[in-house]
Amino acid sequence: MDTGFVSFGTPQTPPTARDDDLSFLRLIRSRRVGPATFHRLVAEHGTVTAALDALPQVAAQAGMTDYAICPEGVAAAELNAGRKAGARMIRCDSPLYPAALREIDGAPPVLWLRGNPEFLTLNPVAVIGARNASSLGLRMARGMATGLGELGHTVVAGLARGIDTAAHNAALPTGTVAVMAGGVDVIYPAENVVLAAQIVEQGALVSEQPPGTEPAARHFPMRNRIISGLSRAVVVIEAAHRSGSLITARNALDQGREVMAVPGHPMDARAAGCNQLIRDGAILVRNSQDVADALQPDGLAEQPAHRPEPQIQASPAVATRPGRDTGGPVQLEARILSRLTPSPTEENDLIRDLGVTAATASAAILSLELQGRLTRLAGGRLALS
Repeated sequence: MDTGFVSFGTPQTPPTARDDDLSFLRLIRSRRVGPATFHRLVAEHGTVTAALDALPQVAAQAGMTDYAICPEGVAAAELNAGRKAGARMIRCDSPLYPAALREIDGAPPVLWLRGNPEFLTLNPVAVIGARNASSLGLRMARGMATGLGELGHTVVAGLARGIDTAAHNAALPTGTVAVMAGGVDVIYPAENVVLAAQIVEQGALVSEQPPGTEPAARHFPMRNRIISGLSRAVVVIEAAHRSGSLITARNALDQGREVMAVPGHPMDARAAGCNQLIRDGAILVRNSQDVADALQPDGLAEQPAHRPEPQIQASPAVATRPGRDTGGPVQLEARILSRLTPSPTEENDLIRDLGVTAATASAAILSLELQGRLTRLAGGRLALS
């Protein structure tokens, strides 16, 4: 299986591609290690293997004496399941990994892909919207996707009913990418089995979940950040006031992507989300040409022809006030928790408020994350679990 293996360039003899794949999977599949924690551990310890070796000690320092990393057999089983599904694993250190996605906070350490990975970087634009779309909305989605394809864009969506399905179908002749909430071999909804097979031939199915994973409610918001992270822009066609499409739009804003929306009748609940986005500053678009015009050099910059050398980036340093006595790790953790609520708080603001060094605060935050007492969100934000 071609994984696009790239060594981290350590002075030691690099392990085989399969061994390193196992290390990647064991780290990201270990308990309470999400994408943000994965990248933080690698940034702190230098390599995935070193981070994996250090994880039990990090967990012990967080008070988890019974912590066990993901067994090698579990990771090997995932690799075998991917092979049987005809999928390819693309690691975040691979040249096949989309450069735009690598830049987002909490980028998926691994992607499973069925199809052609080239479509992930061919001027992707997301076209998303309501599952219970109107006939007019479906027609708009088909026209938008067809036009974008003809203008050289890959259409990205989530394989959901309604707008997503219409956009995928219309974009098949020019290429489309479906980001899955479950495994790339678990098609949801089941009615899109044929469409998914066509996408494998005319684009790609992508997921960060292990093959064979049934989609659960918690997977969909995670899926949405990948849709926007892959895309140069997100176009919303029909979305209710509280809609998953609006989550994708918020992710896009956090990731520095352009957000565009098709307006609808004020009395149509399915248009409430789009009208709200436009009111709040999203670009009003009527067709694919409007989208293309917004993506000209005076709007968003063209994607570079050559991707940057793949690497896992450390979190940017945070300027802090001169350190004060934290009272020890337990007291610092208590201070962190006292400043958090279920609503997101900017991590940089929290560290400044604590008045300690970024390294000291980050260690305490990581400890609380491994304990399951706080959650790291997109955009460098934290919240109580």
